[in-house]
Amino acid sequence: MKAVENVRIAQVKSKPIVADFYFKNDGKPKPVVIFCHGYKGYKDWGAWNLMVDSFVNEALFFTKFNFSHNGGTMENPIDFPDLNAFGENTFTKELDDIETVLDYITSHPDFKENIDLSDITLVGHSRGGGTVLVKAGESTRIKRVVSWAGVSDFGARFPTGDALAEWKANGVAYIENARTKQQMPHVFNFYTNFKENEARLTIQTAVENLKIPQLIIQGAGDEVVKPAEAIRLQEWNPTAILKLIPNANHTFGAVHPWTKETMPSDLRAVVEATIDFIKQ
Repeated sequence: MKAVENVRIAQVKSKPIVADFYFKNDGKPKPVVIFCHGYKGYKDWGAWNLMVDSFVNEALFFTKFNFSHNGGTMENPIDFPDLNAFGENTFTKELDDIETVLDYITSHPDFKENIDLSDITLVGHSRGGGTVLVKAGESTRIKRVVSWAGVSDFGARFPTGDALAEWKANGVAYIENARTKQQMPHVFNFYTNFKENEARLTIQTAVENLKIPQLIIQGAGDEVVKPAEAIRLQEWNPTAILKLIPNANHTFGAVHPWTKETMPSDLRAVVEATIDFIKQ
């Protein structure tokens, strides 16, 4: 397996992206899989690195990356050393980041003999699951889309009433990271950017209009993104496949840091279902 890790992908109008690429360097075109992390996530979180071999061993070109404003840096892509960037993130920036990664894979000379650009799958976890659904709905480059514990509604996660008014008045709101204890900021532009682009960012509209295969994977024991959201996604697209993992939590058994040498069984089931969907 060839591993090209922590690659800096520059962006003209945004911060750079740090990305990893994994593939068998055998000169054979392979379906491309692009994994997008979720809220307060990053490409090296928990057991994500352990799923790489499963994809590569099935002759897939696997990519994972940090969104440009996830709070990581080139020097430290794990955790959140750049809280200013985290606070300035928006959904539209994340959609632009995916486009940049697509462009990079498409144009990089070292990849061209090992990729099949007619076969690209987007995979996203949690908030990233919602992001990939929106991107798949607007991009002609995507052949199929998979959400893992994916959200069904971005707007429903914003505060309302007094809390929204306080956020607007202060210009910034904070949420504590339970693990790192950091006070993680959200500038009010996060909300205004959503409202200005709400039609584009409505996941229901994207899913109802999907013309490509869709797989929805959901932990039945998820308390963060509840199974009702997965059921809603399938209701919007009855041709989508819904796979419930019995008793699985939001991260499918993984935690950070993950010190074991193998994936938790629930995450392994998720990865296997995803690969089966891609290869069918």
